[in-house]
Amino acid sequence: MLEKTTRMNYLYDFYHSLLTPKQQSYMSLYYLDDYSLGEIAGEYDVSRQAVYDNIKRTEAMLEEYEEKLLLFQKFQHRSRLLRDLKDLLSEETPSKQAMLELVAELENLD
Repeated sequence: MLEKTTRMNYLYDFYHSLLTPKQQSYMSLYYLDDYSLGEIAGEYDVSRQAVYDNIKRTEAMLEEYEEKLLLFQKFQHRSRLLRDLKDLLSEETPSKQAMLELVAELENLD
């Protein structure tokens, strides 16, 4: 569950501007502020089922956006490459060729 929450938080960060204000609010309350479905329902005077359905639809939309735009995937890849580059630079005699390859891969991400 924690892994799903972390993924949804990242997807929300990348794509929240593509959501309606209500979707943004529900997702923010549920994933960022850790509100329960009942608390959100009470806040908006709707049923828990309505909140649940809205969140599930919004999660699916965020996954579709990611499938098409790959912003989170590129972010993860870029983070991995930067970590590898830092590791390489911390070596006593870093390989210039290996560094150039990592930089080239970073350049090709966009």
